[in-house]
Amino acid sequence: MELSQFEKLVDEAITSLPQNIRNAMKNVAILVEQEASGGQLRMTGTRRGSVLLGLYQGVPETSWGKGFGNHLPDKITIFKNAIEMFAKTEKDTKELAKMVVWHEVAHHFGIGEKEVRKLEKKWIGG
Repeated sequence: MELSQFEKLVDEAITSLPQNIRNAMKNVAILVEQEASGGQLRMTGTRRGSVLLGLYQGVPETSWGKGFGNHLPDKITIFKNAIEMFAKTEKDTKELAKMVVWHEVAHHFGIGEKEVRKLEKKWIGG
């Protein structure tokens, strides 16, 4: 899939989030990259041979305090090649991109990895 087409899927995934979630997303940039860099893999502790689908970098909203401001935006990166590696069809790519966007946005709101995984199991019926 062309990068521009994948970016449209990510935009659709963002648009599919509930309106109240989209309205609450503050100071966050969502980017698409072909693949995670070596630095991103090391930073997350992703082991050789493992795959990183998305990455949240920033300060979760739950950590914001009085006077918290004037900081760079949080950054969510969605990794195209990793998602395509697991998706067999364009529909699968769209659904997985949607799930990865949701997962990383949950981190933006301070939901930890363990809780996000529980919510994902409920979402996909696992």
